[in-house]
Amino acid sequence: MERNPVKQVTILEGLILSVTDFGLLVKFKLTLLVLFSAVMSYAIACGGAVDWTAMALLAFGGFMVTGAANALNQVLERDYDLLMPRTANRPVATGRLSVSKAVLWAGLMAIAGITVLSLFGPLSGFLGTLSLMSYAFVYTPLKRSTQLSVVVGAVPGALPLIIGCVVHEGAITQTALMLFTLQFLWQFPHFWAVAWLADEDYKKAGFYLLPSKNGEKDSTTGMLSLVFCLLMIGNAVLGYALGLVGLWATLILVALNAYWAVSCWKLYKTCSREAARRQMFISFLHLPLSLIVLLIDRI
Repeated sequence: MERNPVKQVTILEGLILSVTDFGLLVKFKLTLLVLFSAVMSYAIACGGAVDWTAMALLAFGGFMVTGAANALNQVLERDYDLLMPRTANRPVATGRLSVSKAVLWAGLMAIAGITVLSLFGPLSGFLGTLSLMSYAFVYTPLKRSTQLSVVVGAVPGALPLIIGCVVHEGAITQTALMLFTLQFLWQFPHFWAVAWLADEDYKKAGFYLLPSKNGEKDSTTGMLSLVFCLLMIGNAVLGYALGLVGLWATLILVALNAYWAVSCWKLYKTCSREAARRQMFISFLHLPLSLIVLLIDRI
């Protein structure tokens, strides 16, 4: 009788560890960001007239597919994760979760996610499959061989916005392409700022992800980040020209991108860690604000 409390604590601790490891396996925070983009694109496509059942199924399917892709990413990079302090505690890298169990989890999540997305039609199921496969089996291995992996990875990173629109509209429309382009372009200044701050970690694992010739921290990163901010301004203006976005929303999007461009210019001029950190933090606000502005405009 006296041992029961000890057993209960042990079971509870084991449960907490399992839940924590599952969150690490699917990269819970990153998955939520992807999920937010997909759900917002659905809401934008339907002009705020949300079918909550459809949104719930989209959220579940998107979470499962993204979680599966992230789990496979950790299986493939488990040896490299051990070399970087910020990823060394991941469950597959440490051995707390075996490769076979991680692959099983990934398979189950992939089947569940793609099945649910396919309920909306074969196109959404295909796009979910494309997102998973391109992230896990194209982008992941390319990270150690070419800096162009960032370009490849930006495709599955932006596909959830097309999927959200396809769930409502059943086709890849101009709205879907505009939202895809927004997130595709957003990823470059965002990811390069993250890569700048984690450069030493990445290099320990053999990842050279900054866009300069030798993957070094120089003005190239700031300049190219600035270029992509300007391209996002062009995307906003094009959306207005096509009648997809109203004038006031376009002006706000232009202002957001211009503000972000200033921080990219500072990184170009100073090549400082402080400028890279500012560029990264602005990116965390930029995407959700942009999608909220577009949603309000549609409503």
